[in-house]
Amino acid sequence: MLALDFVKANRATVERAIRDKGVELDLEGLLALDAEVRAAKTEIDRLRTERNAMSAKFKDAAPEAKAELGRQAKEAGARASALEGELSVKEAELKALMLKLPGIPFDGAPVGPDESYNTVIRTVGEPPKFDFEPLDHVALIERNNWGDLSRVTQVSGSRTYCLKGALALLETKLMGWALERIANAGFTPITVPAIAREQAFLNQGQFPGHREETYELPNDDLWLAGTAEVVLTSLHAGEIVEADRLPILYAGFSPCFRREAGSAGKDVRGLLRVHQFVKVEQYVVCQADEAESANWHAQLLQQAELLLQALEIPYQVIETSTGDMGLGKFRMNDIESWVPSLQKYRETHSCSTLHDWQARRANIRYRGGDGKVRFAHTLNNTALASPRILVPLLENHQTEEGRVKLPKALQELMGSELL
Repeated sequence: MLALDFVKANRATVERAIRDKGVELDLEGLLALDAEVRAAKTEIDRLRTERNAMSAKFKDAAPEAKAELGRQAKEAGARASALEGELSVKEAELKALMLKLPGIPFDGAPVGPDESYNTVIRTVGEPPKFDFEPLDHVALIERNNWGDLSRVTQVSGSRTYCLKGALALLETKLMGWALERIANAGFTPITVPAIAREQAFLNQGQFPGHREETYELPNDDLWLAGTAEVVLTSLHAGEIVEADRLPILYAGFSPCFRREAGSAGKDVRGLLRVHQFVKVEQYVVCQADEAESANWHAQLLQQAELLLQALEIPYQVIETSTGDMGLGKFRMNDIESWVPSLQKYRETHSCSTLHDWQARRANIRYRGGDGKVRFAHTLNNTALASPRILVPLLENHQTEEGRVKLPKALQELMGSELL
């Protein structure tokens, strides 16, 4: 969300963000509606003042004047009540439009409507060259009896997965390993529920635009979150944090759920795009300073890269385009890991800076050293998400015998060199 004062003072910048992010929003209509709301409030205040003035005169008025004063006071009150009803509707409409205002992207973001405009910043590691016919991750799982990917769909439907044996142990240990590494970097480990109220999704920015991707629990007035970010954003909603408590650094661990609506036909084989998964999410609340936000963005991205380097997975870092980065983001970098069976890089991580766009929605503020209260900045980044990370991990490290040679970072974790 943007402040209306900012919108009015920077109309050209906001209009450009609306255009570059492909948002369907009539800024002129929004500002006109705001003017109507302000005019209605002014008129209501005038009518109330008028009614109160007449009521004050009533006691001392002559008998013949009381009837007219009563009529006028009643009429002013009725007009005020009618306007209040109209105002309530207009305020709701204005709030809905305000939720569509995009965050202003940074100047270095590629301008374009979709991921085809994304650019590669750097590539790290070399894709493996196999001297045998490599298998994809599904074939590796089936060959080693590491899961029941086809059987589980009869129970739970498509895009679900069931790991077992050594791979089930690897998944659980891998997430603990990632959580511990992020904690060692100064982040507080925190486990959060996957269920949240609608307001949490509005605060985080997933609603109102992505309801179709979210599982709803209508009997409980709850929704299933696709990232710990949903709960973490609202954990300090409505609070004023003292500046000496910032930054707040969380390493959030949670189960995650996504309907993946609109993605039919994409990555339907195996573990790349499933409805339920687990994730370690890095989350930062810091002071409203662009340099500090940029510093934390670099640190979050580095932590994710260090994890991939420890897993010895080739990857590339992407500068995400304005149309692909999402409504509220100032900057977004994806990390794409090499998947041999697809012969291309696929997204496994995402790092985002939102400045105060998210904090305004959640009303997360802090009191600076000068005593002034400001909206904070927020950032988030995937540390590790499973089972998606298992796809490049298994495929890049497979052996001719159809096993997987674990990277050194995981050999001690698993107590063996081979999975």
